[in-house]
Amino acid sequence: MEVKTSGFEGLLEIIPSIFHDERGWFYEVYKEETFHAHNIDYRFVQENQSFSRKGVIRGLHMQLSPYAQAKLASVVTGKVLDVVVDLRQGSKTFGQVYQYILDSQTRNMLMVPEGFAHGFAALEDTIFSYKCSRPYNRSSETGVIWNDTDLNIDWQVINPILSQKDLQLPSLADLLRKSVILP
Repeated sequence: MEVKTSGFEGLLEIIPSIFHDERGWFYEVYKEETFHAHNIDYRFVQENQSFSRKGVIRGLHMQLSPYAQAKLASVVTGKVLDVVVDLRQGSKTFGQVYQYILDSQTRNMLMVPEGFAHGFAALEDTIFSYKCSRPYNRSSETGVIWNDTDLNIDWQVINPILSQKDLQLPSLADLLRKSVILP
């Protein structure tokens, strides 16, 4: 398993070693010793999966403190453009966007720390999976609109499919004006 830094503190790319033989393949999704060696010390308490058709954008979502979640994101089948925005006040990458392709061929993962808004665009029909460090809490849910002009994200999708909830998320500027306390 290879763990790569991203230039954003705590945001890590994880590329497993996949072992193939005539029966198929095998890889380790999680190995506590390896994760701890890279300061990934979260205890995951919830795991979610979603199916998204090609062209779906989900996000950008996050939960506020004290329910902020770290997420270990991966793809079971398909391919996504995974997108995060650093919303940790005081972070040197505050307000910056990071994009990473997750796919079922490489079985790669993205370790997203607390304080990031997270979303993805399905580049193929995809089953997306993510482990969370805290359970979902509806009252602490917030996010940033997918097409925020200040973030200028290229989602690599033409005519995206979005939920009504995601279409009503605020811009980053509006979220910050609300004086929301971010981690």
